[in-house]
Amino acid sequence: MCSHYQTLKDAEKLLKRFGVATPERSYAYDMHKSYPGLFVRRNAAAREREAVVGRWGLIAADASPFALTLDTFNARDDRVAKARNFRAAWRGGQFCLIPADAIFEPDWRQKYQIATRFTRADGEPLGLAGMWSRGKDENGEIVETYTMLTVNADNHPLFKHYHRRGEEKRMVVLLPDDAHDAWLDADPDQAMRMLRGAPAEAWTATPMPVGNATNLSLF
Repeated sequence: MCSHYQTLKDAEKLLKRFGVATPERSYAYDMHKSYPGLFVRRNAAAREREAVVGRWGLIAADASPFALTLDTFNARDDRVAKARNFRAAWRGGQFCLIPADAIFEPDWRQKYQIATRFTRADGEPLGLAGMWSRGKDENGEIVETYTMLTVNADNHPLFKHYHRRGEEKRMVVLLPDDAHDAWLDADPDQAMRMLRGAPAEAWTATPMPVGNATNLSLF
């Protein structure tokens, strides 16, 4: 489960790696649930990629007021096809890429939690597997929203060490650069086969200083 990440803000890398220009609308860098973040999807009309700013936390088109109180910033691979909040987006193939600099996970192996920053080992930006949907927010306005897909990491050499002891370990899906189009164009069966945890050697884990705080920045 990922509840904090840093979105990609480098315009050159966004264009080179994801094929889209930085959108005019500002979005957050340090991302937490319900913050405005960046995702990339296939434009249905032009069949080209487009960068979209939307709320991190998927809202289904038919979401009830109660659903708005739930944490929908992550979607589990083993429930996404049937869960009410996600099934329409999943079955509709509403897949997206989430460009990021880093994700954060808590390390509880010490006496206290240590936030750990995960980046790609080669220094390139992360392209995370996600889904998008349009739904009504608390004010009844139509908004763009998205969520990250996660998979079990109980046996992953790296991510099995994170989150509290006794809890199931989860991790995001880091897509290979050459699989971005395949993800955006996948049907549900194809997408499910792509939901795999990247190997430990693909990641660099950096413990953050105790008490370190990150600030929300817009650009």
